[in-house]
Amino acid sequence: MEVLLFWCRCPQCTGITTCSDPIFTKKNCSSGPQLTVEQLKRIEQKRHEAMRRLAARNDPMPIGESWSIHIGTEFGKPYFTELMSFVTEERKHFTVYPSKEQVFFWTHVCAFEAVKVVILGQDPYPRQGQAHGLCFSVLRPSPPPPSLENIFTELAIDIKDFQHPGHGDLTGWAKQGVLLLNSVLTVRSREPTSHQGWGWEEFTDAVVRSLSRNLKGLVFLLWGSYAQRKGKLINRSQHHVLETSHPSPYSAHMGFFGCRHFSKTNILLMAAGKTPIDWNAL
Repeated sequence: MEVLLFWCRCPQCTGITTCSDPIFTKKNCSSGPQLTVEQLKRIEQKRHEAMRRLAARNDPMPIGESWSIHIGTEFGKPYFTELMSFVTEERKHFTVYPSKEQVFFWTHVCAFEAVKVVILGQDPYPRQGQAHGLCFSVLRPSPPPPSLENIFTELAIDIKDFQHPGHGDLTGWAKQGVLLLNSVLTVRSREPTSHQGWGWEEFTDAVVRSLSRNLKGLVFLLWGSYAQRKGKLINRSQHHVLETSHPSPYSAHMGFFGCRHFSKTNILLMAAGKTPIDWNAL
């Protein structure tokens, strides 16, 4: 990232500052030239344009067109630019999952307007051949991790004639309108949660907030306390929220087994006149 240095000539200011925007102006300077409201607006507009351009250069993968309409402005915000710089540096020194091409896979396989169900995860699987941009899902031929195996176990209990697919790729659900969204979208190899707290949470908060505001009748499946924290962003008068424990081996017995969230989801969808999810279509 190119950093430019600027000097403020005001004797009350500290002097040097850094900025990625060549249109930088020190607005809090009380003794420098006074700018009109219109000038300040133009400066702010150019600053945002510069931030968007910088974010675009660092963007791991172009976001799906339907999603860009609703959350594309997040790419121009300072936190996202800093986040992309962090991920770029991480990729220079470590192995990071998923690949650049798959970070926003969820926006391409499931259009914004097609979302019917939202399943929230925590962060990607940290081992080779697993993460590919959908929470809980793994690339073939990687075997399903324990949490996903427990999801399949509950499906076999809940959905008549459900058959274990013999793999862990959940793309078939995403194509039907099931948004499989992690709260954090990247991770360092073999270091779970290593990219938490760098800005992904703010971005995925914006995703959930936009879904809540712009769509109606979604079914949110919040498994575990981490996912449930995003529940405060959901308008529960417009959407359905089903909560239980996480399907990991440590907590699945604390409510996930027997929750019947999959059949309940289909009941809610059909009541709203929507096509139910074929959970066998994997």
